[in-house]
Amino acid sequence: MSDLYATLLSWAVTLSGYPSPPEPPVVVPKPHEFFVQQACHGQECKVLGWYAGGRNVYIDEKLDPEDSLFASSIVVHEMVHYLQGVARGDDSLAGGAAFSVPPSCKQSVEWEHQAYAVQREYILRYGAFLQVGQSMLHVHCDAGS
Repeated sequence: MSDLYATLLSWAVTLSGYPSPPEPPVVVPKPHEFFVQQACHGQECKVLGWYAGGRNVYIDEKLDPEDSLFASSIVVHEMVHYLQGVARGDDSLAGGAAFSVPPSCKQSVEWEHQAYAVQREYILRYGAFLQVGQSMLHVHCDAGS
């Protein structure tokens, strides 16, 4: 893990309150089309980072987390999701690339709210304000999901 990603993981740990994981995630840059196909089920979308379980945290290859606060905040956000998976005890983390048991809708929404809160706090600690997480304000789950 690069020094940059180790530092961003430290931010995720500090701001989320989750313990430091036994193993760090693997940050994997991918082209935008990967996110369209994998995270957005073939529909065009604005996803720039994605964690689907396992050890990999995917970020859009066009992001430059070393020189962009917004880009580094996306990495922090996705690392929070990795920490959530570790805390949940997902058994697929060691060798898998996806959740062995996907989180419920309610759990997913709670995790997104938490990850966006950490991302906003990270940005604020640098003395900046960027709107992130606005799309989550009206997200909810159907009864029973």
